Amino acid sequence: MTELELLTSAFSAQRLNKYIAYNHGDADLAVRHYKSNLRLAESLYISLSVFEVTLRNALSRELCNMAGKADWFDLFYTTPELQPLVPEIDKAKTLIRNRGEQVTTDKIISEMTFGFWVMLLNSQYERVLWKPLRKAFPNMPKQDRKRKNVSAPCNSLRHLRNRIFHQEAICWDLYYVTCLHDNLITVLGWMNADIPDWLAAIDPFNDVCVSIRKEMGWN
Repeated sequence: MTELELLTSAFSAQRLNKYIAYNHGDADLAVRHYKSNLRLAESLYISLSVFEVTLRNALSRELCNMAGKADWFDLFYTTPELQPLVPEIDKAKTLIRNRGEQVTTDKIISEMTFGFWVMLLNSQYERVLWKPLRKAFPNMPKQDRKRKNVSAPCNSLRHLRNRIFHQEAICWDLYYVTCLHDNLITVLGWMNADIPDWLAAIDPFNDVCVSIRKEMGWN
Protein backbone atom coordinates (compact mmCIF):
# COMPACT_ATOMS: atom_id res chain seq x y z
CA MET A 1 0.00 0.00 0.00
CA THR A 2 1.41 3.40 -0.97
CA GLU A 3 1.36 6.32 1.44
CA LEU A 4 -1.31 8.01 -0.66
CA GLU A 5 -3.46 4.88 -0.52
CA LEU A 6 -2.98 4.75 3.25
CA LEU A 7 -4.05 8.37 3.70
CA THR A 8 -6.98 7.92 1.33
CA SER A 9 -8.23 4.89 3.23
CA ALA A 10 -7.95 6.74 6.54
CA PHE A 11 -9.08 10.24 5.56
CA SER A 12 -11.26 9.66 2.44
CA ALA A 13 -10.63 10.10 -1.27
CA GLN A 14 -12.64 13.32 -1.25
CA ARG A 15 -10.18 14.94 1.16
CA LEU A 16 -7.05 13.75 -0.65
CA ASN A 17 -8.33 14.42 -4.15
CA LYS A 18 -8.07 18.15 -3.54
CA TYR A 19 -4.34 17.80 -2.96
CA ILE A 20 -3.91 15.48 -5.94
CA ALA A 21 -5.70 17.94 -8.23
CA TYR A 22 -3.74 20.91 -6.89
CA ASN A 23 -0.49 19.08 -7.59
CA HIS A 24 -1.55 17.95 -11.08
CA GLY A 25 -1.81 14.27 -10.20
CA ASP A 26 1.64 14.02 -8.56
CA ALA A 27 1.00 11.57 -5.69
CA ASP A 28 4.27 12.31 -3.88
CA LEU A 29 3.66 16.06 -3.96
CA ALA A 30 0.06 15.55 -2.84
CA VAL A 31 1.19 13.57 0.20
CA ARG A 32 3.85 16.16 1.06
CA HIS A 33 1.28 18.89 0.66
CA TYR A 34 -1.16 17.13 3.00
CA LYS A 35 1.56 16.75 5.63
CA SER A 36 2.49 20.40 5.16
CA ASN A 37 -1.10 21.39 5.83
CA LEU A 38 -1.04 19.52 9.14
CA ARG A 39 2.25 21.13 10.13
CA LEU A 40 1.02 24.60 9.18
CA ALA A 41 -2.15 24.13 11.23
CA GLU A 42 -0.10 22.97 14.21
CA SER A 43 2.24 25.96 13.87
CA LEU A 44 -0.68 28.38 14.29
CA TYR A 45 -1.99 26.84 17.50
CA ILE A 46 0.23 28.90 19.82
CA SER A 47 -0.41 32.30 18.23
CA LEU A 48 -4.15 31.71 17.88
CA SER A 49 -4.39 30.54 21.50
CA VAL A 50 -2.48 33.58 22.78
CA PHE A 51 -4.64 35.86 20.64
CA GLU A 52 -7.92 34.32 21.78
CA VAL A 53 -7.12 34.53 25.49
CA THR A 54 -5.75 38.07 25.18
CA LEU A 55 -8.84 39.22 23.26
CA ARG A 56 -11.19 37.53 25.72
CA ASN A 57 -9.54 39.13 28.73
CA ALA A 58 -9.27 42.59 27.14
CA LEU A 59 -12.90 42.68 26.01
CA SER A 60 -14.18 41.17 29.26
CA ARG A 61 -12.30 43.81 31.25
CA GLU A 62 -13.93 46.63 29.30
CA LEU A 63 -17.37 45.02 29.48
CA CYS A 64 -16.93 44.80 33.22
CA ASN A 65 -16.07 48.51 33.33
CA MET A 66 -19.08 49.32 31.14
CA ALA A 67 -21.54 47.33 33.27
CA GLY A 68 -19.93 48.28 36.58
CA LYS A 69 -19.88 44.67 37.74
CA ALA A 70 -18.04 41.40 37.12
CA ASP A 71 -21.07 39.58 35.69
CA TRP A 72 -21.38 42.05 32.82
CA PHE A 73 -23.23 39.48 30.70
CA ASP A 74 -26.40 40.09 32.75
CA LEU A 75 -26.66 43.39 30.89
CA PHE A 76 -27.17 41.50 27.62
CA TYR A 77 -30.49 40.10 28.85
CA THR A 78 -31.95 43.58 29.40
CA THR A 79 -30.40 45.45 26.45
CA PRO A 80 -32.50 44.86 23.29
CA GLU A 81 -29.59 45.43 20.89
CA LEU A 82 -27.51 42.79 22.68
CA GLN A 83 -30.16 40.12 23.13
CA PRO A 84 -29.13 38.21 19.95
CA LEU A 85 -26.01 37.24 21.92
CA VAL A 86 -27.96 35.83 24.89
CA PRO A 87 -28.14 32.28 23.41
CA GLU A 88 -24.33 32.16 23.43
CA ILE A 89 -24.30 33.03 27.12
CA ASP A 90 -27.02 30.49 27.90
CA LYS A 91 -25.12 27.84 25.96
CA ALA A 92 -22.01 28.47 28.05
CA LYS A 93 -24.03 28.12 31.26
CA THR A 94 -25.58 24.86 30.02
CA LEU A 95 -22.19 23.38 29.17
CA ILE A 96 -20.94 24.19 32.66
CA ARG A 97 -24.02 22.65 34.31
CA ASN A 98 -23.76 19.55 32.12
CA ARG A 99 -20.27 18.97 33.49
CA GLY A 100 -21.74 19.00 36.98
CA GLU A 101 -19.95 22.22 37.86
CA GLN A 102 -21.17 25.33 39.62
CA VAL A 103 -21.93 28.19 37.25
CA THR A 104 -19.64 31.09 38.15
CA THR A 105 -18.74 34.34 36.43
CA ASP A 106 -15.19 33.21 35.67
CA LYS A 107 -16.38 29.90 34.21
CA ILE A 108 -18.98 31.58 32.02
CA ILE A 109 -16.37 33.98 30.61
CA SER A 110 -13.90 31.15 30.01
CA GLU A 111 -16.57 29.03 28.30
CA MET A 112 -17.55 31.71 25.78
CA THR A 113 -16.33 30.84 22.29
CA PHE A 114 -13.85 32.79 20.20
CA GLY A 115 -16.75 33.47 17.86
CA PHE A 116 -18.65 35.22 20.67
CA TRP A 117 -15.81 37.63 21.40
CA VAL A 118 -15.37 38.42 17.72
CA MET A 119 -19.13 38.98 17.28
CA LEU A 120 -18.99 41.73 19.90
CA LEU A 121 -16.96 43.74 17.37
CA ASN A 122 -19.44 43.33 14.52
CA SER A 123 -21.32 46.28 13.02
CA GLN A 124 -24.71 45.36 14.51
CA TYR A 125 -23.37 46.01 18.03
CA GLU A 126 -21.32 49.09 17.18
CA ARG A 127 -23.71 51.65 18.64
CA VAL A 128 -23.82 49.96 22.04
CA LEU A 129 -20.43 48.31 22.38
CA TRP A 130 -17.71 49.93 20.29
CA LYS A 131 -17.21 53.01 22.48
CA PRO A 132 -16.36 50.95 25.58
CA LEU A 133 -14.67 48.10 23.71
CA ARG A 134 -12.27 50.32 21.78
CA LYS A 135 -10.50 50.86 25.10
CA ALA A 136 -9.39 47.23 24.83
CA PHE A 137 -7.01 48.38 22.06
CA PRO A 138 -5.10 51.23 23.71
CA ASN A 139 -2.13 50.97 21.34
CA MET A 140 -4.16 51.22 18.16
CA PRO A 141 -3.01 54.23 16.08
CA LYS A 142 -5.48 57.08 16.32
CA GLN A 143 -5.99 57.24 12.55
CA ASP A 144 -6.93 53.53 12.50
CA ARG A 145 -9.19 53.59 15.55
CA LYS A 146 -12.34 52.31 13.87
CA ARG A 147 -14.38 49.24 14.70
CA LYS A 148 -14.05 47.71 11.24
CA ASN A 149 -10.26 47.82 11.48
CA VAL A 150 -10.45 45.45 14.44
CA SER A 151 -13.48 43.45 13.36
CA ALA A 152 -12.18 42.55 9.90
CA PRO A 153 -8.91 40.88 10.98
CA CYS A 154 -10.61 39.23 13.96
CA ASN A 155 -13.27 37.69 11.73
CA SER A 156 -10.61 36.46 9.29
CA LEU A 157 -8.74 34.87 12.19
CA ARG A 158 -11.97 33.29 13.44
CA HIS A 159 -12.50 31.75 10.03
CA LEU A 160 -8.91 30.48 9.95
CA ARG A 161 -9.22 29.04 13.44
CA ASN A 162 -12.43 27.24 12.52
CA ARG A 163 -10.84 25.71 9.43
CA ILE A 164 -7.92 24.47 11.51
CA PHE A 165 -10.09 23.00 14.25
CA HIS A 166 -12.28 21.26 11.65
CA GLN A 167 -9.19 19.78 9.98
CA GLU A 168 -9.82 21.69 6.77
CA ALA A 169 -7.16 22.70 4.27
CA ILE A 170 -5.35 26.02 4.81
CA CYS A 171 -2.10 25.34 2.95
CA TRP A 172 -3.07 26.64 -0.51
CA ASP A 173 -1.75 30.18 -0.24
CA LEU A 174 1.05 30.67 2.27
CA TYR A 175 1.21 34.38 1.47
CA TYR A 176 -2.43 34.81 2.53
CA VAL A 177 -1.97 32.79 5.72
CA THR A 178 1.17 34.81 6.50
CA CYS A 179 -0.85 38.02 6.08
CA LEU A 180 -3.42 36.69 8.56
CA HIS A 181 -0.64 35.86 11.02
CA ASP A 182 0.80 39.36 10.57
CA ASN A 183 -2.64 40.82 11.29
CA LEU A 184 -2.85 38.68 14.42
CA ILE A 185 0.43 40.14 15.68
CA THR A 186 -0.70 43.67 14.85
CA VAL A 187 -4.03 43.43 16.70
CA LEU A 188 -2.31 41.64 19.58
CA GLY A 189 0.05 44.61 19.88
CA TRP A 190 -2.91 46.98 19.91
CA MET A 191 -4.13 45.17 23.02
CA ASN A 192 -0.77 44.67 24.75
CA ALA A 193 2.44 46.18 23.39
CA ASP A 194 4.70 43.62 25.05
CA ILE A 195 2.95 40.37 24.10
CA PRO A 196 4.07 40.21 20.43
CA ASP A 197 7.76 40.10 21.45
CA TRP A 198 7.00 37.51 24.11
CA LEU A 199 5.11 35.42 21.58
CA ALA A 200 7.88 35.66 18.97
CA ALA A 201 10.20 33.59 21.14
CA ILE A 202 7.85 30.58 21.13
CA ASP A 203 5.91 31.01 17.87
CA PRO A 204 7.02 28.43 15.26
CA PHE A 205 4.89 29.81 12.42
CA ASN A 206 7.54 31.64 10.38
CA ASP A 207 10.06 28.80 10.61
CA VAL A 208 7.44 26.27 9.53
CA CYS A 209 6.48 28.43 6.54
CA VAL A 210 10.11 28.59 5.42
CA SER A 211 10.41 24.82 5.77
CA ILE A 212 7.19 24.17 3.81
CA ARG A 213 8.21 26.46 0.97
CA LYS A 214 11.52 24.59 0.69
CA GLU A 215 9.96 21.13 0.86
CA MET A 216 7.21 21.93 -1.63
CA GLY A 217 9.49 23.85 -3.98
CA TRP A 218 7.42 27.02 -3.61
CA ASN A 219 9.09 30.41 -4.03
